[in-house]
Amino acid sequence: MRRKNDLVLESFPVGSFQCNCSLIYSESTKEAIVVDPGNDLDQIMNLIEERELDVKKLLHTHAHFDHIGQSAEVARKTGATSHLHDGDMFLYEALAEQGMFFNQPVAKPGEIHSHLVDNETFSLESTELKEFLHTVHTPGHTPGSCCFYTDYFDTPVLLAGDTLFKGSIGRTDLPGGDTNQILKSIKDRLIGLPGETEVITGHGPETLIHFEKSNNPFLS
Repeated sequence: MRRKNDLVLESFPVGSFQCNCSLIYSESTKEAIVVDPGNDLDQIMNLIEERELDVKKLLHTHAHFDHIGQSAEVARKTGATSHLHDGDMFLYEALAEQGMFFNQPVAKPGEIHSHLVDNETFSLESTELKEFLHTVHTPGHTPGSCCFYTDYFDTPVLLAGDTLFKGSIGRTDLPGGDTNQILKSIKDRLIGLPGETEVITGHGPETLIHFEKSNNPFLS
């Protein structure tokens, strides 16, 4: 958990694929953003209810079922709007087929209220936290893959989805994947971030930008 002043960022794994879902919220106003509500609807909703959060937006790093599979249900229960890059709409529209292929439960796709665009910023409107979360379009794992970056905390944080992992990169053998593109995205958009940036990956352990720059075999 990360905390500075009124802002909290809390990440936790959900589902059998252990996707890292994140809550970003104000402790005073309770306004919240959820990133990648992929599975374990009850777990996500229990945390939202325990913290008495008012979820306004659902942001998605990409449209693979393990990152977006319960988004429609979270939106229905909270009234939040849902946001996804249009490059991944073909995957979102095939959400049921994705779930069937991996034998995993997914909610019926709901409305996407707006399409994420590169450099788009997000705020907690009920607070002074304006434009603190930045969208970074990083195609490669999927055409619409995005990361979310903030330098508000004492140490910058990147929510990387399945673009960058500790010592690895996202797989590119699924529909829409492109190895050359993901490497370009990482080198052009992520490796230049401050070296101390803490990377919350889509699955598994966190890492640091300077560690990946020096040690990731895919980036040498």
